[in-house]
Amino acid sequence: MSSRPVALVTGAARRIGAAIARRLHADGYDLAVQYRGSTAAMQALVAELEGARAGSVLALQAELAECDRLPELVAQAVGRFGRLDALVNNASSFVPTPFGQVTPAQWELLFAANARAPLFLAQAAAPHLRATRGAIVNLADIYAERPLRDHVVYGMSKAALVHMTRALALELAPEVRVNAVAPGAILWPEGGKDEAAKAAMLARTPLGRIGTPEEIAEAVRWLLRDAGYVTGHILRVDGGRMLEA
Repeated sequence: MSSRPVALVTGAARRIGAAIARRLHADGYDLAVQYRGSTAAMQALVAELEGARAGSVLALQAELAECDRLPELVAQAVGRFGRLDALVNNASSFVPTPFGQVTPAQWELLFAANARAPLFLAQAAAPHLRATRGAIVNLADIYAERPLRDHVVYGMSKAALVHMTRALALELAPEVRVNAVAPGAILWPEGGKDEAAKAAMLARTPLGRIGTPEEIAEAVRWLLRDAGYVTGHILRVDGGRMLEA
């Protein structure tokens, strides 16, 4: 059994997920890191983290929409390290769904990634987290509370995740704490964003800048490690964006 705490992080190959993996690893966690298709990025991340501490990372390729794979991910993590102290449900899908054109396939895609997979991963992880008095952190979104035009199903799926966070905080207390981080603008979309839209978003953000993946990662680390009397909380890391109309 690992003498260090162990975290399972989904969607860990790139962007915010990779930042979370690096931050938790630096804080002393051994990691089981799930990815779907970003093989090269995951290989590079594993090499980096293994170079810092050998034998500390297990990469797990899986499609989270395949529900029967979810208990297997938890079992592989526990099989490798002998324990599980943290589950970070970071993996997410984000696609526009303009009302009037919404399809059942879009609903299935967004709810499978953003609500169903976190629930069933939490259910599989719960006995192990109870044993270590561990914690769960879900990656929510400020748009779980405030609608984003043309993204009705995405917002609904993240609202479901927020409800799940609070419900599981009740279900798993007192042994397991369950919280969420709700990021604001952290990274611009990989496909690019119109400069005028960027400027308008920053104008609505009191701190006047986008956030960094490292700031989200630190919020996740704090909720897992230091926030011993915090459960059922949705921590906004949004530069004050929700204060603006």
